[in-house]
Amino acid sequence: MLVVATDDFEVYHGVVGELRDRGVTFTTVEPGASLPEGADAVIVGAGESDAIETDHPVVVADPAEPRRAVEEALAMLRGGGGRTVIGVDPGENPGIAVLSGETVVAAFQVPATEAAEVVNREVAGSVNPVVRVGHGARIQGARIIDAVEDARVELVDETGTTPYLGAGARGMGDVLAATNIARIEGEPIESRSVEPTPGELQVIKSRSRERSEKNREIGTELAERVARGELTLEEALAEHAADGGENGPEEEGN
Repeated sequence: MLVVATDDFEVYHGVVGELRDRGVTFTTVEPGASLPEGADAVIVGAGESDAIETDHPVVVADPAEPRRAVEEALAMLRGGGGRTVIGVDPGENPGIAVLSGETVVAAFQVPATEAAEVVNREVAGSVNPVVRVGHGARIQGARIIDAVEDARVELVDETGTTPYLGAGARGMGDVLAATNIARIEGEPIESRSVEPTPGELQVIKSRSRERSEKNREIGTELAERVARGELTLEEALAEHAADGGENGPEEEGN
């Protein structure tokens, strides 16, 4: 059982909220009070650890990061060693799974333009983290690999990582695949340079046509910039319109 022992208002409410959201059994005591029978780990605020007399693990929580304190305490209880492993199933809306040891402590599905920011945020402050990125969706995956900071990055063969989804599980496939990717050792990689194929460019152009108010698609040059991550599709459409693309003749063959 986890014990929260703090007089820090922000730490208390942040940590307790995280524990309740996860359905974790816990109790609270005043700093310096005797710990109840069955206590396994204690979460305290800054400067309060000296008041705790225990042989059990003590986690000091930052009021701005209560989730990290809860994850650290749970990893200690479950014997996972606390190493952070982040799995990424790249795509238009990548699935991202954060594991501490063998335990999934967080999961996200965000637009591709936000994926690297999420990964770097989860890496920050972790000890010996590793980021494992699936080899599919090459262009989106390459952007994430190139943007990761302060972590070992591995490229993982993601074949077979997307599970069968039964009734009620729609939309969970990318996150579950990311969880499986996180559990597979890959090849270390520092950078991935990928030139978009004609087929990949055509997919981008077709999507631009679907999203364009006048059903007109962007040209190859703009599609290449979208593929390289220099523009979002919406920005490319706006630039296309500003250049007269929405009203002028469409380029043949582009």
